[in-house]
Amino acid sequence: MPKRELTGTVVSKSGNKSVVVRVDRRFLHPIYKKTIVRSKKYHAHDEKNAFKEGDTVRIRESRPYSKLKSWEVLETAGKG
Repeated sequence: MPKRELTGTVVSKSGNKSVVVRVDRRFLHPIYKKTIVRSKKYHAHDEKNAFKEGDTVRIRESRPYSKLKSWEVLETAGKG
């Protein structure tokens, strides 16, 4: 089964080799037809401590690194 990849923004440098990434998803309300934005936070592994708050990054599912971390940062998708 392929691993999921998501794009989001780093919102916190939570600890050594860790970042918190907020991923937004947009969808249309079924009745009111208005665009709604929902977000979710993922704890991701950053091996080189290369990313800081505000960076746009791609993350991928991986093995569990800790209780909360089961994603890893692949690369930057752009700044702020």
